[in-house]
Amino acid sequence: MPAHIEIGPIVKVTKTDDEWKKQLSPAAYQVLRHEDTERAFTSPLHDNHQPGIYHCAGCDLPAYSSEHKFDSGTGWPSFWQPIDPKVVETRTDSKFFMTRTEVHCARCGGHQGHVFNDGPRPTGLRYCINGLSLKFVAS
Repeated sequence: MPAHIEIGPIVKVTKTDDEWKKQLSPAAYQVLRHEDTERAFTSPLHDNHQPGIYHCAGCDLPAYSSEHKFDSGTGWPSFWQPIDPKVVETRTDSKFFMTRTEVHCARCGGHQGHVFNDGPRPTGLRYCINGLSLKFVAS
C-alpha cells in the first residue's frame, strides 16, 4: 500500500522548449508539452497493478496513487482522483468538435489527459491519463 504523501505548496517549474526536448522522450514531449494523446492500450502503466505512486514525468510531482487506479476499459491509466486536488489543474478543451476537461500538472503545466464524469464511486470521476505523462514509483 502506498505511503501517504504530504503535498506542500506547489512551486511552478518553467523550462524552455529546448530544455523540455532534452529532458523528455519525443513521444512524452508531444503529450506533455503539445497535448498529444498516446494510442490506447500502448502504455505499460495501463496494466500496472503494483502499489505505488504515479508522478508527473515532466517535473516528478506525485500525482496519482495506485489506491485510486481502476480499469476503465478505455486503454489509458485511469484514476478516480488525484493524490491531492492541488497537484492538477484543469481547463476546457474544445478541440475535435466536443467539449472536454483537460488535466494538467499544477507544477510544470504538462498535459496529462482528461477528466470525465463517468468514473466509479466515491467521486464519480475518471481521470483518463496518458501513461507517457507519468512515471511510476513502486512503494
